[in-house]
Amino acid sequence: MTQPWILMCPPDYYGIEYEINPWMSRSRASDAETTRAQWRALHDVLVSVGAKVSLLEPKQGLPDLVFTANAALIYRQTAVLSRFRHAERQGEEPIDEAWLTAHGFTVRRLPPDIYFEGAGDALFCGDTLFAGYRIRSHARGHQLVGELIGARVIPVELTDDYHYHLDTCFCPIAPDTAIYYPAAFDEYGLQALRAHIPNLIAVEREEARRFACNAVVVGRSVVTNTGCPQLHAALKDRGFEPHETPLDEFVKAGGSAKCLTLRLDGEDAAAWRTAPAAREA
Repeated sequence: MTQPWILMCPPDYYGIEYEINPWMSRSRASDAETTRAQWRALHDVLVSVGAKVSLLEPKQGLPDLVFTANAALIYRQTAVLSRFRHAERQGEEPIDEAWLTAHGFTVRRLPPDIYFEGAGDALFCGDTLFAGYRIRSHARGHQLVGELIGARVIPVELTDDYHYHLDTCFCPIAPDTAIYYPAAFDEYGLQALRAHIPNLIAVEREEARRFACNAVVVGRSVVTNTGCPQLHAALKDRGFEPHETPLDEFVKAGGSAKCLTLRLDGEDAAAWRTAPAAREA
């Protein structure tokens, strides 16, 4: 198996400069020193469990560039670039496109009237791409993504504004296993998840609000924010190795471990896990 390859962006210009989700409040500023320490700790945990980390250069005026999960959906050497719903984040698109192109990915764009927010709203479990829609991404966009990469897509509607991206309430950890927060989905979405994923690990509201589902999976290691003891116990019972690292400064903007990372080689649980290695940085 090839070394997992992750893209991160240092938080040099991260801050709460606008409000585009319920977590964000300009009256609750982030602390720059703590932010840097928490980001570095996550970086170091990921390296310690075997990941290779490449860095995207931060840019002043784009505080959410740090959340690289939203840059694109990666499938082998194709990157389906995000088209952000909010104008505040649209300046990230050319920066993400330039980095991905420079590192050997073929960048594909969706039509201009379609919103799609990358790996934040599209996650493989086995050979199926589960895709969150309504709050940030269009369901039609997910179908177009499926046509571009030749994958089966199951759109699931998100109903809780606090869980505005799929990766805040759903995390595949193996081809047949995923973490999820049931209350974030409508009834059809719940039925779809339960019909297609044999092993679902439910997260309670308190831990969901600690971003328990916003985890980074590297082999059998699962890295989360602090404050998720019930999930960590469930993971240990199933033979996984949970790791926690504090990420509260990023929770202020509605993000956590997964939001701060983009898997450039494809998730272990994804359909292309046996594909040739992605190009080196």
